[in-house]
Amino acid sequence: MGKIARFRPKRRSLRSRRKTLVTWALLVALIAAWLLLGDRLDPPEPVTTVGMTFRLCGTPGPGPCVIDGDTLAIGNRLVRLTGFDAPEMDGACKLEVAKANRAKLELHRWLARGRFEWTGGTEPPYDRYGRELREARRGDDLLADHMIAAGLAEGSGWGTSAVDWCSGDGD
Repeated sequence: MGKIARFRPKRRSLRSRRKTLVTWALLVALIAAWLLLGDRLDPPEPVTTVGMTFRLCGTPGPGPCVIDGDTLAIGNRLVRLTGFDAPEMDGACKLEVAKANRAKLELHRWLARGRFEWTGGTEPPYDRYGRELREARRGDDLLADHMIAAGLAEGSGWGTSAVDWCSGDGD
């Protein structure tokens, strides 16, 4: 009987080991970037510049109008502005109705300051009432933040729990 042949694995060249190391380093860097940047890698939501002039609904004249402190009418379209919840015009008490009227006027004033942007593009999401859902802003000035800071709206908990507008100091 002869000797048993031994097979040694070929040693990989230095160039091959470097390629493997570089490939792994790139893979680790990509995973780290993905973890660190998170949702910033998602494509931005489509934004539309709005230059319409809004009147108060119920006043004479054609065109888009402000229904209440967080809803607009544009022809047959209804737009629910998101990120805040304003009191209802048919509120449960005089305090809520008064605050709802002030919120409606403040929204009208904010819109009257000129062009602004809103999210949703040409295919915005809709709520269960068939209203377009859009977030409005002018530069870094979010409409939601403006209405909340003015004391005429609550945060974005819309739809989760009812706000009691009838308690409070009436400001």
